[in-house]
Amino acid sequence: MEPVTLILAALAAGASAGTLDALQDDVREKAKAAYARLRGLAGKRLSGRAHGELALKEYPSAPQKWEVLLGAELTEAGAAGDKELAAAAKALMEFVDQAGAGSGKYNVTIKDSQGVQVGDRNIQVNKF
Repeated sequence: MEPVTLILAALAAGASAGTLDALQDDVREKAKAAYARLRGLAGKRLSGRAHGELALKEYPSAPQKWEVLLGAELTEAGAAGDKELAAAAKALMEFVDQAGAGSGKYNVTIKDSQGVQVGDRNIQVNKF
């Protein structure tokens, strides 16, 4: 995954209502700390960029609305080459992924099927 896309995904996961709260107690605080670190590093990277700072501030309340601007601002600010920022995003996503794997949300076995989708907010159109 491209670094800016990873950063945006991690910010969205951390800001998503209930994502971090749904984690087990032993992981929840670590994930919240990882999210705070990610936001801090992103804020530092966007420091002095008025549009970037605004997009980062507003992103948790409406990720789809602010994603394009935040992504552009992070790219222009050089976030793609920021190893520390990418590592913080990856660390947060690992916590979120562990929770997803443990909860069975996407632990699906499908055999002898056609036209199956697994995930959130998918749209499927079948034409015969």
